[in-house]
This record gives sequence, C-alpha cells and structure tokens, in this order.
Amino acid sequence: MADLFDTAPADGAPAREAARPLADRIRPARLADVVGQENVLGPDGPLGAMLAAHSLSSLILWGPPGVGKTTIARLLAQETDLAFVQISAIFSGVPELRKVFDAARLRRQQGRGTLLFVDEIHRFNKAQQDSFLPHMEDGTIVLVGATTENPSFELNAALMSRAQVIVLKRLDLSDLERLAQRAEQETGRALPLTPQARDRLLEMADGDGRACLNLIEQVLAWKVSGKLETDQLSQRLMRRAAKYDKSGDEHYNLISALHKSVRGSDPDAALYWFARMLEGGEDPRYLARRLTRMAVEDIGLADPAAQRHCLDAWALYERLGSPEGELALAQAVIYLALAPKSNAGYVAYKGARALAKQSGSQMPPAHILNAPTAMMKDQGYGAGYNYDHDAEDGFSGQNYFPDGMKRPVLYLPVERGFERDLKKRVEWFSSLRAKRREGKA
Repeated sequence: MADLFDTAPADGAPAREAARPLADRIRPARLADVVGQENVLGPDGPLGAMLAAHSLSSLILWGPPGVGKTTIARLLAQETDLAFVQISAIFSGVPELRKVFDAARLRRQQGRGTLLFVDEIHRFNKAQQDSFLPHMEDGTIVLVGATTENPSFELNAALMSRAQVIVLKRLDLSDLERLAQRAEQETGRALPLTPQARDRLLEMADGDGRACLNLIEQVLAWKVSGKLETDQLSQRLMRRAAKYDKSGDEHYNLISALHKSVRGSDPDAALYWFARMLEGGEDPRYLARRLTRMAVEDIGLADPAAQRHCLDAWALYERLGSPEGELALAQAVIYLALAPKSNAGYVAYKGARALAKQSGSQMPPAHILNAPTAMMKDQGYGAGYNYDHDAEDGFSGQNYFPDGMKRPVLYLPVERGFERDLKKRVEWFSSLRAKRREGKA
C-alpha cells in the first residue's frame, strides 16, 4: 500500500522525508552528536565513564522538556547493544508492565538485554515503581527513567537507591544556535531572519531544543522575500510559555531564588524572580505571604517596619486586585531587599524551641509563681518576688529561668538598623543584672 504522503514518482523517499518533523529528521545518530549535555556525555561525565567501562547501570534522567532525554536513552541502548523498549507512565499500568517484563525475560533467555525507557516515570505510583525493582536487581532490564520533576520528591527511596540520577541542563543560546545550523544544513535553506531576529527566535524556545526546531520549521515554511526583523517575527510567532508549575519543582526553585535575592539585598534580582513567578501564573497571595515571612525571618527587628510594610502591601493587593495590586507587592520586594538584615530574632526563636524541648517539664522558679491560695503560699509560691517597677531603673535583675538551669543567651542582636539600639539595651540590662546579683547596686 502506498505511503499516505507518497507523491514522488519513484520510491517516494523525498516526500516521506519531507513529511517527517524536522526535529525527528535531525535527531542525533550518535551520543557524540547530542547537543548541550557534554557535562554528562563527555569522557569525564557519568555516562561517558559508564560507556567506556562497558557497564551501564539503571538511570534516572532528570531535566526540563526538550533537552534530549528520549534521544539519549535510545542511543544508550544502541551503543550497548540492548533492545530499546519505550513506555510512558501516562498510558501504562500494571498489565502493560507485566507484558514488558515478560518480553524482557524471554529476550534475556535468548541472550540479549533490554533497556526499558520509561517517560514521565514520576507519574507512576509507589506500587508501580516498586514493580521495577526485582527486574532491575536480576538484570532483566536496565531501567532508564525520564522525569521533569525532582526525583528526590517524586520517586521512592527503593527505586532511587538502585538508579543513578543524571541531571540534564536546559539548552543555552549557543546550544540552540547549533541546532539551528543543523536544521539549515538538513533543509538546505537559511533562516530568513536578521541576526537580531534569529537571536529572538532562539530566545523564544526558552531552552527547549524540540520547541526550537518546531519554531524553525514554521519559519522555514513561510514564503517571504528578504529577511524578517525582530518585530515582524514577533507578529508571526508566539513566545513559548515559560516552564512553570505552581505545585512543582520550578515553583520551589523560583521562590528560593526570590527569597535569597531579598536576603542578599539585591532588589533587581528580587524583582526579576518576583516577575518570573507572576508571569508563570503564581497566585500573588502566595507571594504576599512569603514576602511577609521574609520580613520576619531575614529582617526581623533590624527594621520592624518591614513586617508592617508587607502587611500593608498585602492589604492593598486585596483592595485593588490584579494587575494594579501587584505593584504594591513589587514595592514590598524592593523595600525588603534594601532593608537592614538580621536573623537574630529567628535564631533566638529556634534556640528557644530547642532549649524548651531539651529541658522538658522544669518548673518556673517559685518566686515568679502566683499564689492565689493559702496552700500555694505555704509552698513558697511568690516568696521573694521583687516588683520591677519598685526597683531602681525599673529593673530587679531577678532570675526567671528554672532553678538550676544555666542562663542561656538566645538573642544576639546585630549592629544593623534598629537592632543597634536593641543591642545597647541588651548589654545595659545584662550589666545591671550582673550588678544586682553581686549586690553592688
């Protein structure tokens, strides 16, 4: 039966070749041709070392979309003479897995191993992930799983202990340019773009090689004369949506970047990550909550107004809604980034919690306990308590920790912002306390 796309007068090969997507036509035939992953495929990389030793173990390929996970798995099977079997966790269940394992067992009896490539492996539940384990252990399969999610969160410990995680990076602009040159060589046509428009096209792919080749294929299909400028390209093509999952790994990566930029007093970087999260569709209320947390944790009493500023920005967002309300949150980002920093309150709180857990149920000293009954007075409750307002300087210097407990120092204010004043107060009270105890004042 003739091929559906076969319009060539002879064997139809040119038409069939043209019908194949460009990304498939220039798929690497050797691992050495894979673009952008030299850090893992090179002689000193983990996969390069495995192949040189002729010892391929089970792997988890972790990386964003379009960086070559499927291609690498296929070429690993080719270079180790293993049968390549591919399944997707989205469409496969236990019955399909049993068939795959049975076929791999039979193939092994015939003298050939199997590389089982599982796309989206993080979508399998714990029981399904456990089903791989005996077949990995007895050598029936070499498992190569692909995931865009953090394996340490999404894969169970038993599977992780039997597979090496290989981290693949998103492609940079130089990697995408190499793909563009290969596409031009394959098609025999140059992209009809100015240098600036060409750079813009590569940026639109957002580090995804497959998306880049799909965009290139669209551009090459246009019937244009001359070269398109950047604005003309932008009119014809939409930028690929930024990779962002509000409940996934990218969410935690970006909020970490925002938090650390604020902590590092870099308002420009903080605004950039804040904007990245908004562009990805993040809930501004989540950002308002996290900004308030940053004010408490990283600024604290060095600038007590920072907390109030965040709460006001949060309230303004609730009043104004989107998109106007985001400006109030953006101003809070700037304020926090430029505020004096201190985690002394945060450290003191954690120290107090640890000390409370360690000290158990020790009673407060009797002199600071109320004695509402005669029996409690007989037990010594309240005896010897000094009312601080009656003492000189309004400070008695008494002990308020459990009897016998060595006095800890939990709060250590820094020499920044308002905590400079608090540090002076701490030192003054500490000096007075020592004098009171020595009976010198």
